[in-house]
Amino acid sequence: MRKPSISGLILLLVLGCVAVLAARLLVFGASARADAAGAKGGTLSGTVLMFTRTPSYSAQAWIQGGERFPQGGSIVVKNGNDSHPLVADFAAAVDPRLNFEGTSVLFAGKEKRGDPWQVYEVALNGGPPHQITAGEEDSIRPMYLPDGRIVYARKTGGRFVLEAAALDGSGKPLRLTYAPGNFLPTDVLRDGRVLFESSFPLGSAGHPEIYTVYPDGSGVEAYRCDHRDARSNGIQGASGDILFASTRGLGRFTSALAHDVTVNVPEGDYAGGIAETEAGVLILSSRPVQAGAKNPVRQGYALKLWAPRTHALTTVAAEQGESLVEPVLVRPHPIANRFPTALHDWKTTNLLALNSYISRDGETPQGTLAVVRVSILDASGKVKVLGTAPVEKDGSFFVQAPGDSPLRFELLNAQGNVVRKENGWIWARSGEQRICVGCHAGPERAPDNSVPGVLLRTTTPADLTGATAATAKGEN
Repeated sequence: MRKPSISGLILLLVLGCVAVLAARLLVFGASARADAAGAKGGTLSGTVLMFTRTPSYSAQAWIQGGERFPQGGSIVVKNGNDSHPLVADFAAAVDPRLNFEGTSVLFAGKEKRGDPWQVYEVALNGGPPHQITAGEEDSIRPMYLPDGRIVYARKTGGRFVLEAAALDGSGKPLRLTYAPGNFLPTDVLRDGRVLFESSFPLGSAGHPEIYTVYPDGSGVEAYRCDHRDARSNGIQGASGDILFASTRGLGRFTSALAHDVTVNVPEGDYAGGIAETEAGVLILSSRPVQAGAKNPVRQGYALKLWAPRTHALTTVAAEQGESLVEPVLVRPHPIANRFPTALHDWKTTNLLALNSYISRDGETPQGTLAVVRVSILDASGKVKVLGTAPVEKDGSFFVQAPGDSPLRFELLNAQGNVVRKENGWIWARSGEQRICVGCHAGPERAPDNSVPGVLLRTTTPADLTGATAATAKGEN
């Protein structure tokens, strides 16, 4: 029998790949046409939708540690004209989140009316829910991680912090956030990071903003640094862009731009939640904005469709006296990347700034900076100065500070005056080695291709952990 040639095998392989690609394009095209046609007709033909029904929804109550669902709620699964509750015999169930395969749902629930919110999982096709978290305080907004864990917000000491825990409830939860204020997860990105909302500046009493953190609590940063308006409810859409609600309506982050762009939807309040189909059709939980009214009557949120290049919203579902929020498309979605932690077994963190003269807020004149002063917020809420370290001529500095603690940086001149400072707080995990391009330079800024001056002088960070003297010496 004649053996196939190498070129023949390659040709067969190429033809097979082309056939698979063509089949996927046909499926995507059919899905996109169905989505677009459904949007024009005011329906989502063939699409199963899940959402939360509630008599009262306070979208931003979390930022003060408050209750978003003061009268409870129930999760509804809608398939065409058929609607049914996801779980029965629960006093309340909210915050639905589908697993990557589209077969199971996480939610925050109360079995009895007076219970705290706890995290449960249930199969989409039925069966008894099983409880994952436990305790006397609320655990809300759960989401699947790709490594057999979940991320959620737990209320502790009157405020919400992010935690990651095993899906089967075993082991000790891992805390991810260490600044003051409240934190609420909104999505798990395809690159493995957790998208969350907190106040801006971080740890302050300001307006909501969108941030990311890795599932071990490291690498926290604002998603973008054009901090203009309140931004919340961020999700990663089918396109890969980040969609969110803002004080201007609806916005989008794209990979090509360092700032947000406005989505040209009709004026409205879109704080109830967002979902996006593969065709770019948006499912929005929205309500009208009554600008200028002395005593505005707050209407409930309804689920509506908006297709690109259209100028109107089409109602999918609305109920008198109820708000329909947190829309979820019931279908498989891409599995997020796993993130292998690189944390060392330390109690401290090393922080390297490459050039603190660089900033989105305007660059500082060369030669102005002399030292960096680092402070910590202790357990009693008091600000404690850890000490100072020299800033090199190129604006670089290298310090060691306590890990898993709120930190603040201030840049001083030779006279001891503050030239630039953080208005909020940040943290780095114990064992984390963090590098910043500049002082509020923005995550989109690439570093210069040069060795920072501080590392030419020493590769040992200035010790500001409190274990040594408060001021580290060095050349400036």
